[in-house]
Amino acid sequence: MNEDMNTSCVTVILNPAAGRGQGKQRRAALESLLAASGVLCELLETRAAGDATRLAAQAAAEGANIVAAAGGDGTLSEVLNGLAAGGFTARLGILPLGTGNDFARCIGVGTDLKAAVDTLFHGTPRAIDVGQVRFGDHAPRYFLNVSGCGFDALAAQRVNENRDRRGWRHIRGMPAYLCAVLQELATLRAASLRLEADGQVFEQRAMLCAIANATSYGGGMRVAPDALLDDGLFDICTIAEAGRWEFLRAFPGVFKGTHVSHPKVTMRRAREIYLSSEPPLPVLVDGDVLGTTPVRFSILPCALEIMAPRKSSVRN
Repeated sequence: MNEDMNTSCVTVILNPAAGRGQGKQRRAALESLLAASGVLCELLETRAAGDATRLAAQAAAEGANIVAAAGGDGTLSEVLNGLAAGGFTARLGILPLGTGNDFARCIGVGTDLKAAVDTLFHGTPRAIDVGQVRFGDHAPRYFLNVSGCGFDALAAQRVNENRDRRGWRHIRGMPAYLCAVLQELATLRAASLRLEADGQVFEQRAMLCAIANATSYGGGMRVAPDALLDDGLFDICTIAEAGRWEFLRAFPGVFKGTHVSHPKVTMRRAREIYLSSEPPLPVLVDGDVLGTTPVRFSILPCALEIMAPRKSSVRN
């Protein structure tokens, strides 16, 4: 731990619902690991959506040096937006208790809780980029993993809409997403996309446009396998119009990142992006559908410090 770290200024925000209840089930184990570290921590538990954002903002305002998200990528996203309210003055810690844990994997923390706690206190602070998304005149939202529109957002929207319906109540994570993919295939249609990337304009009929800060999302879909967290650039993945069966055959490649060599896939990099479509499409931001196109993306270079493993290169 850095010598200038005030050991009383570490706040852990736990989402008990994360990972299909893993947050609640593993609270005792987490408390034991935190106590064994010898560092005095404050552990706060969320009760509803938005609590993690509020608690993170409050902790940073009260002088916390590190605010850690104990949950999944959704919890991490909320904590990130809470830290943004204070100008990212506190460092971000990751304690993976979710289903996908994409960002924890990306920075090398993985899914081992003991190793993650060790990283929280004895890791290396690393400056990383943060993605910013704006819908019209609304306040900006921030993300670490991937945003975008098209097939992925439509499938995620279907998951959220079906979550409490009969037949879906016990399906979570990647299995739920794959079920939604199969359902979405029945009505799969390309949209007319207009992508303005650092002043260059690209127009095409496309199935998907993903704006990636990190390498993966959705529980292991490596949509941007070469993305770096500290290069000041988004990796943009667009998939051109394709037939249902061609798309279905190519889709599994995203889990290994081999889709990038498919002739329908184009990869680009940019700092500032304006994305519009006809018809308007839902926009996915770190797992949640927050609005529809048009939407603007900006990269905030090395705006946030995270606690990463000492040997981490902040990429897969």
